[in-house]
Amino acid sequence: ADIVFLLATIGTIGLSMDYNAKAGITAAESHVLLLFATSGMMTLAAARDLMIVFLGIEIMSVAVYVLAGLNRRSARSAEGALKYFLLGAFSTGFLLYGIALIYGAAGTTNLATLGARVPLLDLGGNALLIVGIALLLVGFGFKVAVAPFHMWAPDVYEGAPTPVTAYMAAAVKAAAFAGFLRVWLEGFSTVSAVWHGPVWWLAVATMLVGNLVALAQKNIKRMLAYSSIAHAGYILVAIAIGTPAASAAFMFYLLAYTLATLGAFGVIVALERRGEAQLNIDDYSGLWSVRPWLAAAMAVFMLALLGFPVFGGIGFFAKYWIIQSALESSSPQTKLAVILVLTSVVSAGYYLYVVMVMFMRPRAIDAEAVAPMGNWTRFVIGASAVLILALGILPNSVIRWAERSQPVAPVASVAVAAPAGATDASPGVPTAPR
Repeated sequence: ADIVFLLATIGTIGLSMDYNAKAGITAAESHVLLLFATSGMMTLAAARDLMIVFLGIEIMSVAVYVLAGLNRRSARSAEGALKYFLLGAFSTGFLLYGIALIYGAAGTTNLATLGARVPLLDLGGNALLIVGIALLLVGFGFKVAVAPFHMWAPDVYEGAPTPVTAYMAAAVKAAAFAGFLRVWLEGFSTVSAVWHGPVWWLAVATMLVGNLVALAQKNIKRMLAYSSIAHAGYILVAIAIGTPAASAAFMFYLLAYTLATLGAFGVIVALERRGEAQLNIDDYSGLWSVRPWLAAAMAVFMLALLGFPVFGGIGFFAKYWIIQSALESSSPQTKLAVILVLTSVVSAGYYLYVVMVMFMRPRAIDAEAVAPMGNWTRFVIGASAVLILALGILPNSVIRWAERSQPVAPVASVAVAAPAGATDASPGVPTAPR
């Protein structure tokens, strides 16, 4: 997971180098805050105790609150940062109360010890534990912006400086999900009956809400915000499955999503003038005629987020492996797989719309000239596009990395009980389709 965080941080710093100069933001404080947030992410991903999980989340969150409001000249940035801070503090309260109740019920906050003690408790008569798990789920739901705890995300993503939006959509979400996966599968895998149902419904609601609302967006940052909510639903599917294969697919998906998100926001930064973004999707009309390589790169990022074969590169395999894990688990999650496929089809309505606008609409006569692009922004966009396509050619090498990089050790239990007579509760890591 640390590789994903570092890639996102390097990409964000690269985008910030050019963006800060145009927007008049002090670079030093931006970079220091990014490094603080990244240290919190690494702490969170490596945590083996609920208190360390909380510490990692807070180190990350406090730095990102400040980053979201870094553009002091923008009222939208200040509004978004305030909303993020208030709702973030609210969700932190849920997390902390959940940890306290779990400690009261089990007498420990160590995840390995919880995994051993929780099965010995009487779940039916232990309200402290049930409520504690529910509060943890709500707290993490806010952090990763899953429905119905997603209402802060569109305003914050739209108002924050664009490189910070990329960082929140990619690195912050990846870190929160890494902590989410570790807590549920290492601390509470033996009581999956308690949390599997809620996670299942959260995944379905998140996929539906994110994709359906994104269809109506004309602002590209808000569209990508709702898109990130939909992707949170896809990642929740992997958590709901709960097998080692799904955990590996989870890591693979985080890498693919991070690269595509960084690249897409990099294109937005490239088209900004004096720190003001061209945020209306129609502003991208005819981009192919003036900046063909930029339009081609944006098309790769949109197709990767869609999960389109070949030109979507690694994005296609990311969704493929989650679907394969759902169908091949010892208790197949066929409904989740079908909903994932159907909502991905819906997402074509807004991803392909961006591609259509860039390639099939003429450039407006009164459109402003495309601003010169900084070298760092050019590097981030180019590297992201190349990695997406190259890793799409060599997916099995990436899945082997994902298998080694799972934020938790493989567990014997799965999200739901194995059917009678099943002998293998942990299907192997999937391979690429031939």
